[in-house]
Amino acid sequence: MSIYGELRSVALIVYRDLSRFWKYRFWLAGQIGMNLADILIYALVFNNMVNTQLIPDYFKFFTTGVIAIAAFASAFSIGREVGIEIRREYTHYLLGLPFSRTSLVAGRILGGMLRGVVYQSSFIVLAALLVGMPSPYGWLLVLFTSLALSASMSGLAIAISSSTKDFNLQATFRALTYYVFFFFSNVFYPKQVLEMRFPKPVAEAVGYTPVSLAADIYRWAFGYNTAVDVAQRVWLLSLWTGAMLLAAALIYLWNLTRK
Repeated sequence: MSIYGELRSVALIVYRDLSRFWKYRFWLAGQIGMNLADILIYALVFNNMVNTQLIPDYFKFFTTGVIAIAAFASAFSIGREVGIEIRREYTHYLLGLPFSRTSLVAGRILGGMLRGVVYQSSFIVLAALLVGMPSPYGWLLVLFTSLALSASMSGLAIAISSSTKDFNLQATFRALTYYVFFFFSNVFYPKQVLEMRFPKPVAEAVGYTPVSLAADIYRWAFGYNTAVDVAQRVWLLSLWTGAMLLAAALIYLWNLTRK
């Protein structure tokens, strides 16, 4: 198949996944509204409970960090769909279509990435209204970070969900992944708190996970914390994204064709 044919196949798969996403738009709107309400309540309650010497304004701190959670939540919706396809053996039909397997894998990951960015948009608008409007360069960083994080999370979700046909195992793996990525991150608490609760090497490592890197970039772009080395964060997040996408694509490809 020519390169044009491959790109067209990828575009068709992405269109299919986005159409399925849009099909549940009312459920999606309700989900976003519920999540935004949870965030506002959570941030307002904890704003008066957190030591202001560690976090001067917890509301703004949490609002910028939670954008990373939105990417995770939406990207994993495609993981659930891939899991259903594996359990119902719908993948045999997908493999019988006139697409190359590479196009199928690329299309699913790209579709998940765009879903993540769409879902994140309301949280980004909320952060711009409550924390501060980014500069043009800041908006570019927000866009890059959202695309990179959503792509890596959708790839991870697809790889996990396609690894077993057991629904309970799929749900358990997703929950474990969520807790590992967000408990060991700076979305909910800053580096000073991590250093108080964990050994120093662990606290240092937590600061360089993909979710922590993304949260740092968002906080820089929205003007909440300009003390971080944002160029370093962008470079490290790019490396994480490349490695996770490669691993996810290979795992999904193998899971699609194994007996």
